Amino acid sequence: MLNVTNPVDGTRIAYQVIGDGPPLLMVHGTALSHVIWRGFGYVKALQDHYRLILVDVRGHGRSEKPHHPDSYAMDLVVGDLLAVLETESPSEPAHALGYSFGARAVLSLAVGHPERVRSVSAGGGSSRPMAGAFDALFFPGCIDALETQGIDGFLAGWAARRGSPVDSQTALAFRSNDPIALAAYMRRSDVEPGIDDAALSAMQIPTLLFVGSRDKQRIADSRHAAALIPNSSLTVVEGTDHATAAAASGPVLAALIPFLDDVSRSGTS
Repeated sequence: MLNVTNPVDGTRIAYQVIGDGPPLLMVHGTALSHVIWRGFGYVKALQDHYRLILVDVRGHGRSEKPHHPDSYAMDLVVGDLLAVLETESPSEPAHALGYSFGARAVLSLAVGHPERVRSVSAGGGSSRPMAGAFDALFFPGCIDALETQGIDGFLAGWAARRGSPVDSQTALAFRSNDPIALAAYMRRSDVEPGIDDAALSAMQIPTLLFVGSRDKQRIADSRHAAALIPNSSLTVVEGTDHATAAAASGPVLAALIPFLDDVSRSGTS
């Protein structure tokens, strides 16, 4: 693993680089880590054509895990991604792929620093305010459960809400986290204001949005963003919810690979 330090608050961010070609920044979702991209088959499918920059979001994986909610402000997360890109792709804008929280992060990066982003691929994300989002997405009281019952208690509550166990790859990634840091991250996300609609309407970066057909919390948000971003398209991954859409790498990659190839060939940035 490689590391960079956010110059604003000194938080250490871990990441890995795999493959060769145009840079593709990849940002995972809540309670996961960079290894999820390998587990779900994205690395194998993309590494021969793109230089994959796989980031562990602060508070996750091998990155530093602060315990204060203010450490997870979106502007600091975007600063983490910029620090990685300034190290790994200082003179070339990168494609940016994110799922769930990662989708929000790459959209925020694109809005705030469009010169650093060649394309955006955002799955299961939301640009809207996040108050109550984790209770809706996982189960009511999930943040308190993390603090009092740890990761296993959280996973049990989520499985009960879904009516089925969380897939093994996702559960394994969740268990690698510090529950107190994860709770702090969620509490800060709850008060984030979101991305202004006008900023999305002004985006000129090619954008692919994807979402599970059964992702009740995010399908409306994805359609909302697709309607606002001028150069965008939306792929609905049939039969999947928020927990399983990213794992359905076949249909996601069927949309993602042609999108990335088209942008790379066109030279659009």
